Amino acid sequence: MESSSQRCIVCGQERSAGIAIWDQFICQPCEQEMVKTDVSDEKYPFFIHQMRQIWLRKNA
Repeated sequence: MESSSQRCIVCGQERSAGIAIWDQFICQPCEQEMVKTDVSDEKYPFFIHQMRQIWLRKNA
């Protein structure tokens, strides 16, 4: 959990609670929604795309 406000790579909102993966931040509401999302859900490809941004930024 982070104590300072950071921009979520999924929703783009400034939040203080969430997780950091490498240098990228995912807010707690997005993290919880991703965990509950089934692979057949419409939002699943969106979450995959956003998570790929972590990998792309790390290798840039």
